[in-house]
Amino acid sequence: MSETTHILVIDDEKNYLLVLEALLTDAGYAVTALNDPETALAFLEESEVDVVITDMKMPRVTGREVLERVKKTWPHIPVCIMTAFGSIEGAVDVMKYGAFDYITKPFSNDELLLSVQNAAELSRVHRQYRALRANLEERYGTHQIIGRSKAIREVLDMVDRAAPSRSTVLITGESGTGKELVARAIHFSSPRNSGPFVSVNCMALNPGVLESELFGHEKGSFTGAMAMRRGRFEQADGGTLFLDEIGELTPELQVKLLRVLQERRFERVGGGDEIEVDIRVVAATNKDLQKEVENGTFREDLYYRLNVVHVALPPLRERREDIPLLVGHFVEKLARDNGMRPKTFTPEAHDYLTGYEWPGNIRQLQNVVERCLVLVASDTVGVDDLPPEIRDEESQLKSAVDLLPVRLDLADTLEKIEAALIRRALVRAEFVQVKAAELLGISKSLLQYKLKKYGITGH
Repeated sequence: MSETTHILVIDDEKNYLLVLEALLTDAGYAVTALNDPETALAFLEESEVDVVITDMKMPRVTGREVLERVKKTWPHIPVCIMTAFGSIEGAVDVMKYGAFDYITKPFSNDELLLSVQNAAELSRVHRQYRALRANLEERYGTHQIIGRSKAIREVLDMVDRAAPSRSTVLITGESGTGKELVARAIHFSSPRNSGPFVSVNCMALNPGVLESELFGHEKGSFTGAMAMRRGRFEQADGGTLFLDEIGELTPELQVKLLRVLQERRFERVGGGDEIEVDIRVVAATNKDLQKEVENGTFREDLYYRLNVVHVALPPLRERREDIPLLVGHFVEKLARDNGMRPKTFTPEAHDYLTGYEWPGNIRQLQNVVERCLVLVASDTVGVDDLPPEIRDEESQLKSAVDLLPVRLDLADTLEKIEAALIRRALVRAEFVQVKAAELLGISKSLLQYKLKKYGITGH
């Protein structure tokens, strides 16, 4: 047992308190022994306790009342009830209220230590679980969606509004824009956050394997099915199922998915029994599903089932003001994860990063930052340290031209270029409008007019 395991013992009989304190201390536990249950409950408010041992019959506050209070306020703490031999029936009754175990008086030392050891182990598991949950929430909460641009603030607002419901969510955006991160943020911001988050990439598996992966299969349902297997829908029961690349589903799987969304029931491959699940589905795609519907490759009824809440993620080139924030975030995270010293990107390097079109979006930016952390010897990353495609202005121009429409509207294109230059100047000026106007060679009032014209946030 761990020396850090803290046991709170409550008994109005001081002799039992002394015996229990000595026994548990000798066994290596940290022990707090109190003869007043009201004092003990107040102690719990201010202290970290792993296991509670309480007598059943006490004046003013009974052991059952202590149990009910602990289970209501600190449900992760196991409670062992001590009772006289003649009151075993009452002790069994409190087990229904969540007691971990009951110990009869007079007790066997070995029996008591075994019960406490089991309770301490359960407490340790609960502690690890809570730490894991905190880690996951820290890693995937909405604050991990980095940015202050208008576009990303709209995404965060949509996540906050969608998370409390069980409505299906469709996330769209180019590859590398962070669709799975948003799906996890929705899950961990929702009432389902204590349930599982299960992810499956619909493009990574062939249709036959994907069907079994989603719905599971019964033993002997096909060659190689040596045992029954639960699919992702069952694994996600009580939580969230994230279906990435949903546009890759075959027509047959689209029909099956539609039925699950409508009825919350399905059958395993090769099975006949219906399985009911309580899940929330979050889907994602980099395709235009509306066009897929028009082309007849995606079911219209399934599209509307999925598109109850639509979260559209902007490409990185449309939120350039977020690039310095993302660079700083990746520098800190990657340096910490790899045990390296953080590096600083020069203002000139930031200009090139901000001006690049980022066809691979955030994923590409993270890879570039990681490459610089690994390969650059000094603590400062300059323009010459950036990959050739980033610092090559001809490459940047070609990348920008490639993104222009085939049918070019000159006035519209010039406005887009002007808006991009304004965003870049704001980033370089750290969103001080006077400085940005100076960089652009225009007055502050003209800059403010253009900010309003293009819907650009000036902060």
